[in-house]
Amino acid sequence: MTKVHNYSAGPCILPQEVLEKAAAAVQNFNGLNLSILEVSHRGKDFVEAMENARSLVKELLGVPEGYQVLFLQGGASLGFLTAAYNFFPQGGKAAYINTGTWAKNAIKEAKRFGNVDVIASSEDKNFSYIPKGYGIPSDASYLHYTSNNTIYGTQFKKTPISRIPLICDMSSDIFSKEINVADFDLIYAGAQKNLGPAGATLYIVKEKMLGKTGNDIPTMLDLSTHIAKDSMFNTPPVYSIYVSMLTLEWLKKNGGVSWIEKINQQKADLLYSEIDRNGLFRGVTEKEDRSNMNATFVLNDESHKETFDKMWNAANISGIKGHRSVGGYRASMYNALPLESVQVLVDVMKELERTKG
Repeated sequence: MTKVHNYSAGPCILPQEVLEKAAAAVQNFNGLNLSILEVSHRGKDFVEAMENARSLVKELLGVPEGYQVLFLQGGASLGFLTAAYNFFPQGGKAAYINTGTWAKNAIKEAKRFGNVDVIASSEDKNFSYIPKGYGIPSDASYLHYTSNNTIYGTQFKKTPISRIPLICDMSSDIFSKEINVADFDLIYAGAQKNLGPAGATLYIVKEKMLGKTGNDIPTMLDLSTHIAKDSMFNTPPVYSIYVSMLTLEWLKKNGGVSWIEKINQQKADLLYSEIDRNGLFRGVTEKEDRSNMNATFVLNDESHKETFDKMWNAANISGIKGHRSVGGYRASMYNALPLESVQVLVDVMKELERTKG
């Protein structure tokens, strides 16, 4: 097969060895002569996979005592509502930072519960930067933010210092860099960026924070429901969780989160250096807030677009067209994208400069 350099923003690239093991399990899972797609989620073999996935999350992120790890469904879009149901008390107030489409969607869901204080926003400049210097209201029940903004290409480089409970949607950069889980009361993340195929959503929650809102929480949205049943209250997304387990095993085997963080920084440095050096391109976000996961950039002269598009297509590059909200190009450099693929894109940009610059 011809190698494709996969920059898809999600569902995204996965390690080749993970794909091979996952493909084998579709045919024959754990020597059962049954596919992973057809085994019982209550069977010993999948229960072991679920527990291994949860244990690996705890190990790789250093999850402290008092936190529960869950693999559920619904993506971050359901997580917006789940977070509010479980943390937004009746008659209370919540603080949100607006840094893009997904943050706006989280704010929309939270407004169903009461007063939402948007304490900072970068919408005035089309979400091209991360707000700074904002105050966090002490009377808010929690602060919510989105750590990495897939569409616009910005990323929080530091965790907000908060004296109130902190909630984060980490869908597009979890496991890409080291974090201190103890700083957070709830983390949630769709699997389809750095973990596995779409379908599973990871939750890491400080258990003692639950059950305090007074809300009549629907059963499926009550995190306590799923803690009591070890993520097995209903049929979980078996295949997505299994592939997530394989991906976490791959990450652990190669050196863990600190190992991949260094590689991700190398990839980002390589591409952003070329964007800044090459007179045909420019980045669309503030340099200090650039995402290591999603690099957004445009051509300075749109007359070169047809040529550039033909060149990167010919180099077997896939998935770099920018989101319609930003235009231009977006190179998503999730964990499994090798440094060599970034070099291929950089070489194409250099060749465009040689022929058109």
